[in-house]
Amino acid sequence: MPIYCPISIKRLDPAEFEKIDYRVMGHAYSSQNDLGRLCDECAYHADLNARLIADGFRSVLTEVPITVSHCDFSKKYFLDLVVDDAVYELKTDRSFCNEHEAQLLNYMFLLGVPRAKLLNFRPPKVQGKLIATSLTHEARRQINSTQNRWQELTSGCSKLRQTFLNLLNDWGAFLEIGLYEEALIYLMGGQAKIEQRVVLRRNEIALGSQRMFMHSPDAAFRLTAVTEGQQHIEAHLHRLLALTDLDAIQWINLNHTSIEFTTIVQKTKIDRAQANRSQVINSPAVHSSAFNQSSDRA
Repeated sequence: MPIYCPISIKRLDPAEFEKIDYRVMGHAYSSQNDLGRLCDECAYHADLNARLIADGFRSVLTEVPITVSHCDFSKKYFLDLVVDDAVYELKTDRSFCNEHEAQLLNYMFLLGVPRAKLLNFRPPKVQGKLIATSLTHEARRQINSTQNRWQELTSGCSKLRQTFLNLLNDWGAFLEIGLYEEALIYLMGGQAKIEQRVVLRRNEIALGSQRMFMHSPDAAFRLTAVTEGQQHIEAHLHRLLALTDLDAIQWINLNHTSIEFTTIVQKTKIDRAQANRSQVINSPAVHSSAFNQSSDRA
């Protein structure tokens, strides 16, 4: 199975989740009252777990694994807390941030559950944030790909594109970008082969080196998940490419379930190719050949 969890987690409706959450939040407040707000996260994990078990919940599970796999690639995540099918992620930060929400959403998409909650024990009062989604497993797999701006420059480019499409067919869209990137690097040959330092120069000035993912000797790939401002990103990819001796950057962007494949080619190479084509078209040999063909038809 591409996504595996050893326990079956029920999809709770809002009323079911709220009923469980009311009791859980009461114990979270009590835990912070007794422990203060300066403990490490593991202390709140252990204390809240003990309180929930003592309260008589049907099931209190911690560090529940979720395994995501494709071919021989595998990555394991761990759910902080599952209480009677209600999923919680615990934090000890000054405040919630986008990364916290993205992490929990990633777990929710993998599990197919519509709601879960973040708990933060560091603020003066325990902070809770409910995260909800209407996306289903089926909706995440309704993938549309745009490939009209993609050039298969090498066999590695073809493998890169097909490997990524295979990952999406297995896992669906909307998962964290780092998971797709880690899987692509592994499946394209591994970190030691794919992750390389590429020398950067502006004119003749050495600027050091840049970490890039090389799927072919003269081409790198870049994976993003932006839903607006793609033209801005593309412009900066052109600038980055111009600082290297690479031929191209293959850019894959996850725009929800729309996957955009774009080949960024060195502009100097494009200009050179256009100039060569122009020279061929305007060469005396071409005009002479065209004249001879016209004479033959006459």
